[in-house]
This record gives sequence, structure tokens and C-alpha cells, in this order.
Amino acid sequence: MSNRGTLEKLLIRAYTTPDYSGRKIDEFESPVNPNEITVSVEMEYDSSQGSGTTNSRMNFKKVKKGDLTLTFFIDGTGVSGRSVDVMAKVNKFNAVTGYNGDIHRPNYLIIMWGTTEIKRCVLKTASIVYKLFSNDGVPLRAVITAVFAQNSDDHSRVAHARDESPDLTHVKMVKAGDNLPALCYDVYGNPDYYLDVANANQIADFRNLVPGTRIMFPPLEK
Repeated sequence: MSNRGTLEKLLIRAYTTPDYSGRKIDEFESPVNPNEITVSVEMEYDSSQGSGTTNSRMNFKKVKKGDLTLTFFIDGTGVSGRSVDVMAKVNKFNAVTGYNGDIHRPNYLIIMWGTTEIKRCVLKTASIVYKLFSNDGVPLRAVITAVFAQNSDDHSRVAHARDESPDLTHVKMVKAGDNLPALCYDVYGNPDYYLDVANANQIADFRNLVPGTRIMFPPLEK
């Protein structure tokens, strides 16, 4: 628990497993907290145009993983009252967020501010701008702009977003008046998979579905 009145710094903690089990392997502390945090959310739709119509029906597919954008200001001039080695701090950021040879990929990250977890993510892009140099060419100021992509296991992501992606298995209960092609359209956005679904569920008469029956709609093969 943080002490009241203490200035908490934004932290990036690195892990080697996608479920963040075990202890963190490294940590980056922002010298100066960002002035703003930008979080994007993108809704993905399947725009299907009906026969004989000019408008598209925007069928919702899923909530896409949002990106988080942060800008870190690193000042090595001492103006802020704290001496910072700019290159050492930049290298630390790269080490924490970048490629890890032990797992053959970039680290899995958790971004924290105080005791609040902001995002589980991985680094997507990073740009570093050096603003000021000493007479011998040593960088005295740098600005790191980093974009992080959300990272979560499928179970947590689906539970949170109620994802209706055709890449996931669905189970629907038949109601009076339902027919298999229409149900396939609801799940896959295409009624033509009704024979595949009938075979998967061993339905002999797909034209006469029994209300109350549960039907499994398996993921689409790519």
C-alpha cells in the first residue's frame, strides 16, 4: 500500500509467461509520469450487403484489442532536481519491453501506476527522440513514445468482451421457429455452414429442429 502524499511513478513490469505467473524479471520506472494516457478501443464489424440493396448491414463481430499510448520524458540536465543518465534509462526501457532471448520473443508486460494495474500488454512500437546533447554528443534529453498492444488469454478476453467471433465454439438453444441456416448466419455471418453444423451435431433432419435442443457451432477452419 502506498503512503498518502507519496508521488507514485508509472512502472512497467516484465514477465516471461503470457499468464504472468511467477515473479517479474525486470522493471522500468518512468522518471517523469506521463501527462496523459491514450487508450484505444476498436469495434470490428462485418459489412454485408443484402441482395438488391445499396446499404451495408454492419454485423458486430468482436471488440478488438485496444492499444495504449504513453510518452516518457527523460531529462538528464538536472533541471528537474534529479540527475538521470538518459542513455542508461533508454537502455533500461528497451531491456524491459524489448526482445528476450530466453523466451525468443518480447517480454509480457504489466503497466502499473501506484497500486493500480493499468494494462497487461506487449510492446507494439516505440520511437525515441533525443532533444538535447552535451558538447561531446551525449544525449541530455529524450522522449520515448511507446504503443502497447493488449495481451490476455482467450478465456479472459472472451469473458470480458463477450466475443462472438466465429473462431470460437458457441452453443445455442433452439427456440420455436428457428432454422439451422439462420442460426449459422447469426454465428458465422454465413448460412452456408448448416450442413457442417448438422454433421457436427449428428442432426438427421435439420429442417425440423426441436425447441430446447442445444446445438454446438464449432470454430471455422481457416
